Amino acid sequence: MSRSRRDLVWIPTFAVLVAFAVPWPLWGVDRVVAGLPVWIWWHVAWLGLCTALFSLFVRSGAWERGMGRGRESGPGSALGGDRP
Repeated sequence: MSRSRRDLVWIPTFAVLVAFAVPWPLWGVDRVVAGLPVWIWWHVAWLGLCTALFSLFVRSGAWERGMGRGRESGPGSALGGDRP
């Protein structure tokens, strides 16, 4: 199975997301912001970024291609829904 260049961009993107999911730069930092440690805010922001990127990943169609499903008749067809 050959992959398009657009699909291959997602591999390093997700590798970076996994690598920085642990707040390496904040180890040993005891700073508190708004009552919570800074590393918790790191996770909140990181989860927001992951959500946005995964949404782009799904909208780009790479999810369907990676799972071996093509887009037969449009964006709603991958979810199994019928269009009126």
